[in-house]
Amino acid sequence: MGKRITFIISSLSGGGAEGVCVNLANGLSERNWQVTLVVLHLNNAVRQNDLKPEIQLIVLGKNHARTVPIALAKFLRKHKPTDVLVFNHQLAVLLVLLRSFFSWNFKITARNISTLSHKKIAETSFWHKYIVQGLTSLFYGKVDRVIAQSQGMANDLFFSYRVPKDKIVVIYNPVNPAIEKHSLPNHIVNKDYLLCVGRLEPVKAFHQAILAFSMISPDHPALRLKIVGKGSLESDLKKQAATLGVIEKIDFEGYQTNVIPYYIGARATILTSLYEGFPNVLVESIALGTPVVAFNCPSGPSEIVVDGLNGFLVEQYNLEQLVQCINIVLNTNWDPCVVSKTASCFSSNKIISSYESLLIK
Repeated sequence: MGKRITFIISSLSGGGAEGVCVNLANGLSERNWQVTLVVLHLNNAVRQNDLKPEIQLIVLGKNHARTVPIALAKFLRKHKPTDVLVFNHQLAVLLVLLRSFFSWNFKITARNISTLSHKKIAETSFWHKYIVQGLTSLFYGKVDRVIAQSQGMANDLFFSYRVPKDKIVVIYNPVNPAIEKHSLPNHIVNKDYLLCVGRLEPVKAFHQAILAFSMISPDHPALRLKIVGKGSLESDLKKQAATLGVIEKIDFEGYQTNVIPYYIGARATILTSLYEGFPNVLVESIALGTPVVAFNCPSGPSEIVVDGLNGFLVEQYNLEQLVQCINIVLNTNWDPCVVSKTASCFSSNKIISSYESLLIK
């Protein structure tokens, strides 16, 4: 029968989890796995074109809490998968409930995508904050395995959600293969700008990056800030930049399918998130030789950033230290090759091997 795995994810939009899902599916397919990818819907499915043709894509066509359980149950009854890798804690809980209710026999490996206790604090929806999180607390630990993207996330799963330690496996996110294939420049090509990449949503706290940039700007009159991404806060962030007098020096680039040129041209990549699961932005930046300055938020930055070697880690919410470290980065001559070597532990080949070993077990 060969090696088979069924991936289940909500969408194929431009988020980090979707990117990792597609890269893992492609990587396992190259290693002769028969991969089936089940997606709830194809709204904004920018990652769909990155899928290898060998991967079977099944679209349930559902995006509502009332209809997803029925559609997922029909899929499980018809296709009878034996091993499922799910990229969403809500879907993982739903799979646990369906498996128990119908007495089905399949293994569930959940790839956790966020630091859930911090996500709960940030939730504003009653449904997600209390109902979904309550069900997660009760049933998430009943999956067969949970893949945590960082040790910080693993600790959160154990202490906040009572997931048994022997079920948790830490596997970092892989570097995007397109980034790995990209040759490092043999000379400095920076274009005198700082870079932020991510959704323009509260969790990314880009207002902190804009505030820090406004404090640095007088001493670096040619310096710009580029923000790559889209989201609900774009208008608010532009208003903040205008109020601080730096709107003419900030470029809102929108969502970009290819961020590589932005990383390579930047003096540094800045991360100001309130919390993360595992910040792919930091790994992508250092893999391309560009140093980073990141808040030490939960979880992941402390397991990626090596002070003075590939950038600097900043105390969470410490704006003064953020400004200080950005200034140090701007005044330091960084060797892209040295910075890039710090991303070797996140190589796609190494990470996919870790997934393969776990799934075979």
